[in-house]
Amino acid sequence: MPDTGATPDLGPNVLVFDPSTPQATLQAKVDAVFATQQTNQFGTERYALAFKPGTYKVNVNVGFYTQVLGLGASPDDVTINGRTQVDAAWFNGNATQNFWRSAENLSVAPQNGESLLWAVAQAAPFRRMHVKGSMTLDPGGGWSSGGFIADSKIDGNTGSGSQQQWISRNASFGSWSGGVWNMVFVGSDGAPPGNAWPGTPHTTVAQTPSVREKPFLTVGSDGRYAVVVPAVRSNSHGVSWLNNNAPASQTISIADFFVAKPADSTATLNAALAGGKHLLFTPGVYHLKETLKVTKANTVVLGLGLATLIPDGGVTAMQVADVDGVKVAGLLFDAGTTSSPSLLEVGTTNGTADHSANPSSLHDLFFRVGGAGPGKADTSLVINSRQVLGDHFWVWRADHGSGVGWTVNTTRNGVVVNGADVTLYGLFVEHFHEYQTVWNGNGGKLYFYQSEIPYDVPNQASWMNGAANGYASYKLGSQVTSHLATGLGIYCFFQDNPQVKLGSAIEAPVAAGVQFTRMATVSLGGKGEITHVINGRGDTVKDGANNAYLAQ
Repeated sequence: MPDTGATPDLGPNVLVFDPSTPQATLQAKVDAVFATQQTNQFGTERYALAFKPGTYKVNVNVGFYTQVLGLGASPDDVTINGRTQVDAAWFNGNATQNFWRSAENLSVAPQNGESLLWAVAQAAPFRRMHVKGSMTLDPGGGWSSGGFIADSKIDGNTGSGSQQQWISRNASFGSWSGGVWNMVFVGSDGAPPGNAWPGTPHTTVAQTPSVREKPFLTVGSDGRYAVVVPAVRSNSHGVSWLNNNAPASQTISIADFFVAKPADSTATLNAALAGGKHLLFTPGVYHLKETLKVTKANTVVLGLGLATLIPDGGVTAMQVADVDGVKVAGLLFDAGTTSSPSLLEVGTTNGTADHSANPSSLHDLFFRVGGAGPGKADTSLVINSRQVLGDHFWVWRADHGSGVGWTVNTTRNGVVVNGADVTLYGLFVEHFHEYQTVWNGNGGKLYFYQSEIPYDVPNQASWMNGAANGYASYKLGSQVTSHLATGLGIYCFFQDNPQVKLGSAIEAPVAAGVQFTRMATVSLGGKGEITHVINGRGDTVKDGANNAYLAQ
């Protein structure tokens, strides 16, 4: 329904708190959400816990499909004296399945000398946060496989512990300790120097070339809700919200949004978009009988509480026209039971429009094929427009859950980039049948890549690319003459048949303008082989020789 009043109807699964909420009531409500969501990996419940400006004494345990967010203009407008944490007690201290949750736009002051625990895996962004103390990213030595921090300040030490890989963009650290295979820091103050790789697996990039921070929901002192859309920053470092560092921003009244509920039809949503409304998805699962069409420049599409879009009947879930300045953020695209050609498509095939003055941007977007059921999609994400900015994707063909198998949750590729001059930060792509990522556009830049080859290849004959063993994770088109990628980790775990081999983890044309740096390959548990890192170069990883590194 359209919202014109000061307080929008955000539905029953957005819990809004203010400082007058009794502490016992607040704690009971957040505990009840966690009790529902702690183990709810493939459930349909979705929640957002929203805090109006003020100070709170509460411990928030963050479970599956739960977003914890402050509603202030700055993270320091909301302070939680206590915890906003993720542990791994539900999975016996193993954090490798702590997916689909987030914290953003608030400050946390840990009590009694504790370190804030954020023991997560993929799709668990920690964004626009201020930790008034130290932070720990692993569950007391148990396994962990994250992760993403952006636009956040951690006053004390951040200990990564067992985290296999991590990207931090435009962060500020008191200090950082730890690293396993691939830790990337872009435009982050207090990052480790990165000059001893791979002995210490830190890749440090001094400045972030171009980025737009994610749009965020706020409430003013007058009680009116709005969405703040930050402008693009160039050659930046450190957080955006301190020391007059903030870029110009646009504030859009909630009255200019269509506030969507899961019962709304796709036709209703498309009519709102066609009429010039922005779109705010409240928490829930949305079945789409036709493609959502974002056709107007500068449209904002924002999800709360990991709002989930499922295309029915084999349609593409969302198509964005080749226009300026669209922002899509905070959504989970979940493939339906009839195969879709794609889940999200940005721009049109062979589009040539120049968007350099006002690029579209994609933030905290997650894609899933299988796991909650037998989903199917040829490709999850297709980027056709030029100059798109991508800020944190997990693109996952499920390796566990319901509807999982080599011939069940069928796919081709995870991500295809056709547009020129696309820049991505934090790309996680896993388990697709052929290439995980295909990049065809010139001038691309990638900062951090994590990828696992499919676990469930039945035999080598089922996974041949012509005469070559398997499909590279990262495939740069033969026509590409300029590309930069740094901080790449590609892993195999051929659990169904450890005799399977992949020839090269990365395939790319050899050209002066094509640069790959800081590449790592791993044979997890020695299950299978990656023979080379890139283009037939680099050491073999296999049982007994699990890790290989190549500087360039």
